[in-house]
Amino acid sequence: MRVYNTKHFLKILFSLHKSDTLKILFPSMVLIGLYSWGIQYLEVEYLHLTSKSGISNVGMIHSLLGFVLSLLLVFRTNTAYDRWWEGRKLWGKLVNDTRNFAIKINTILGDNRQDAEQIARYLKYFPHFLAKHLSKESTRLALDEDYSEIESSLKNHGPSEIVILLTHKLNLLKKEGKISEIEMLYLDTQLSGFLDVCGGCERIKNTPIPYSYSSFIKKFIILYVFALPIAYVITIGLFMIPLTVFVYYVLMSLELIAEEIEDPFNNDENDIPMETLAQNIEKNVHQIMNRK
Repeated sequence: MRVYNTKHFLKILFSLHKSDTLKILFPSMVLIGLYSWGIQYLEVEYLHLTSKSGISNVGMIHSLLGFVLSLLLVFRTNTAYDRWWEGRKLWGKLVNDTRNFAIKINTILGDNRQDAEQIARYLKYFPHFLAKHLSKESTRLALDEDYSEIESSLKNHGPSEIVILLTHKLNLLKKEGKISEIEMLYLDTQLSGFLDVCGGCERIKNTPIPYSYSSFIKKFIILYVFALPIAYVITIGLFMIPLTVFVYYVLMSLELIAEEIEDPFNNDENDIPMETLAQNIEKNVHQIMNRK
């Protein structure tokens, strides 16, 4: 995720990065400019159309379609941002849940450091496995020591397997009398919260915006931009060429931004910094478990 100071207006205005829509759209903007020039030449230089021609009435319909398109794009970007923000809230919940779990375990087990460290190890790796799982990368992590039960769990659904290992360990401690029934009930609720976070993230990841809706908006934008020089080139002239390119850039930029943020788990520049959050969770757990 790109971190920036919102108060540095000029720096933001003139900065370019790999996800900047201007760089992505520039080739198609050139084609749109050539298309607009071709329409201008056809209508003005070749056909010699004037403002009294019937084609000038297309502008009225074009204005109405512009209003409809603006509403669709507003809904599109708002929906995409809602998905991004929901993903960020789920990761925020995971941060809080792991802290609470670590504090409770550290308090319950006390001087039983061996069991506490084993649980802490599982706890530290859960957010990393979740991040890898959501980004569809290999979930195999390089561990500092041979820990076969964790490595084998990565072949399956990593986050669920870690919760299973935690549940198994807690049940073992309960049988040994190191954890009471009430404490086990609280910890089990926290473990369910981990899977709730995972399930919520998977719902966002695996349920994209319907294809027909996304496809319709793109086609609508292209048709709207193609009709722009046809409707106004007679009255505006050559200035219609840069104006058409600018309108295309604005509309398609909104669509591209919505496309990028609607799936916040791809490790793109504007996505949720899952690995950074996972590292922070690992540090928090380490600090909590080292407190006596």
